[in-house]
Amino acid sequence: GITPSIGSVGDAYDNGLMESIIGLYKTECIQTTVFHAGPYKTLNDIEYATSGWVDWYNHRRLHSSLGMLTPTEYEQAFNTARDRQSQPV
Repeated sequence: GITPSIGSVGDAYDNGLMESIIGLYKTECIQTTVFHAGPYKTLNDIEYATSGWVDWYNHRRLHSSLGMLTPTEYEQAFNTARDRQSQPV
């Protein structure tokens, strides 16, 4: 009884965004030593690096699709604009 979220069965539209983020994660986090020094030896090493990458991605990485803002800055600006519109005049 579950319906597809975006595309129809068998197309790539549902997975496109997730595959893009996974590619960035692998390139920016796993294949570098920016978020973890040395090789990954344990699951804890990967979890530590991942938490650092997620923090960086959301709070410091500038996104061209967001007007060179971080996701956090973009969300704050969006909420501020929305709140201004909903205020009575």
